[in-house]
Amino acid sequence: MYGFSTSFKGSVEEAINAVTSALADEGFGVLTEIDVQATLKKKLDIDRTAYRILGACNPQLANQALEADPDIGLLLPCNVIVREETDGSTTVGFIEPTVMLGVTGRSDIAPLANEVKSRLERVRDALAT
Repeated sequence: MYGFSTSFKGSVEEAINAVTSALADEGFGVLTEIDVQATLKKKLDIDRTAYRILGACNPQLANQALEADPDIGLLLPCNVIVREETDGSTTVGFIEPTVMLGVTGRSDIAPLANEVKSRLERVRDALAT
């Protein structure tokens, strides 16, 4: 699996606010936000349910990763998705950092990936309460 997710009781906008706040509690900021729904409508005239991709970054952990391997920026930031399901429910999904950073094949990066994963799991768990 390359990600993990949770259901959120509320709208996409409420989920974005909640996940942004929970990410901040774990030291992450949201660097980018891509509105996939609006982009597909504009570029391809396709109607779809709400779908956002948030690029989350913890500067301290990102710096550690970049110091270990300058090319690791190709794997950053950590993507978080917030999407509306066809039944109207909201799902929040998170990249699995151990899989993403595991592509480096570097065992010295594994502890860092595990730390990022633990923090993202706490964000996920905070959304379920």
